[in-house]
Amino acid sequence: MDATTILQAILLGLVEGLTEFIPVSSTGHLLLTQTALGLTSPFWTTFTVMIQLGAILAVVVLYFGRLWNVLVTLPTEPASRRFALSVIIACAPAFLAGFLLHDFIKAYLFTGLELICWSLIAGGVVLLVIDRIAPAPADHSAMTLPLHKAAIIGLFQILSIIPGVSRSGSTIVGSMLLKIDKRAAAEFSFFLAIPIMVGAFVLDIWESRDFLTSDNLGIIAVGFIASFVFGLIVVKLMLDFVQKRGFAPFGWWRILVGAAGLAAIYTGVWSSAVPVAM
Repeated sequence: MDATTILQAILLGLVEGLTEFIPVSSTGHLLLTQTALGLTSPFWTTFTVMIQLGAILAVVVLYFGRLWNVLVTLPTEPASRRFALSVIIACAPAFLAGFLLHDFIKAYLFTGLELICWSLIAGGVVLLVIDRIAPAPADHSAMTLPLHKAAIIGLFQILSIIPGVSRSGSTIVGSMLLKIDKRAAAEFSFFLAIPIMVGAFVLDIWESRDFLTSDNLGIIAVGFIASFVFGLIVVKLMLDFVQKRGFAPFGWWRILVGAAGLAAIYTGVWSSAVPVAM
């Protein structure tokens, strides 16, 4: 591993960790970062899939006590079973859509950076609007959401198959429209991330298995650690941040990044093609 490759891996791990759990689209940011760095090798697709595990681990570590309590009390506590069921219900639509539309998504949606940039901008506008007009919250705990609301949030999550939309962004917007508190909305999106990201990882890593060589494991480990560390930071800080500041700052950030990406494409600085084979 040369120093340049290590720095690239750290930067991509930083981007993954910082963006996976906030409503700005980690996939969009990773692809734009790879474009800016000129990383066109198919290996980097495998790399970004692998380092998602670091972000997943960050959530598991921070919520281990609560998740473990749910797991061990499933046979005896109705509240634990209800929470587990809410997560399953919310994840089911995305799992089904991902399984049925996987080839379509890769063939037709990940075909250009313009769609990602426009999705970033559109999602930013939606966040700004919803942050202002969302109804007063009626639910304040991610652990006790009504099952019908979990099902509707799951339908919103399907929107994240469009690159640049953001999984956390779609679930948070849906939650706020359903009168769920901003903090609870963000926390529920954390819980949904675990099974969704593990499922996507298993599906994608099988397709990328040819790049998992001993020569590449070291650089993947660097990105994994960076993703884990920065994921920890974001998850620890985000809840208090959104409680005080709301989601408007993320909306403005999406618009800024999307506009900068379009400017780079339309001025010829970047090609509109995705930087790596998907």
